[in-house]
Amino acid sequence: MTTVAVRGEAVREVDPELAEFTVVVSARDRDRDTTLARLRERADALRQFLERFGDAVDKQETTGLHVYPESAGRRGERVTAYAGSLVTTVTVSGFAALGEMMLAVAGQDQVQVRGPRWSLRPDSPVHKDLRREAVADAIARAREYAEALGAQVIELVELADPGLSGQVEGLLPVGFQPGYGSQSLRAKSSATAGGYAELELGPQRQRVSAAVEARFTITSPTGL
Repeated sequence: MTTVAVRGEAVREVDPELAEFTVVVSARDRDRDTTLARLRERADALRQFLERFGDAVDKQETTGLHVYPESAGRRGERVTAYAGSLVTTVTVSGFAALGEMMLAVAGQDQVQVRGPRWSLRPDSPVHKDLRREAVADAIARAREYAEALGAQVIELVELADPGLSGQVEGLLPVGFQPGYGSQSLRAKSSATAGGYAELELGPQRQRVSAAVEARFTITSPTGL
């Protein structure tokens, strides 16, 4: 029995569905309790501020907390102050509010903002569509190879994600490359109600790819 092994692929560029940015809230004082109190107050203020945007914010997660003494002296044994930072990762699906949100957060006291990072949802239908297209591409390739040999495809023997097939080796896995940063940033001169200039963010299109491995049986070649 003659078999043909192929790799089916599909690639598409699509608009992102999510934007993620990181907020670092800091505090510093000679007194440790004061530092912790300020850190807590600023973190609470950030959370309450983000709640104003309602459903535009998918989630806000604390991803880091760092509190440490600052030392001086020859051996560094004399504590001069206490510093702390709290890291929050904010995931946004309402892009219309994203620019205003990031600028307003960045305008708070002792706050750093990094991002945005663009991506698709893990359960985005785009992934399903791409897998279907990859299967269709594998079938089309098998038919092309069979026709080149003067044969026809009979049936599917195996269909697998890349790397799971025992017959086809050295293939790359299904891939998804998230975008980091924005394609374009443009500040407008008009001011928002919060006193911050509007910021129009250009979402970075995402390159999504899928691949499958497949084996088919074909009729006896006649073109050899």
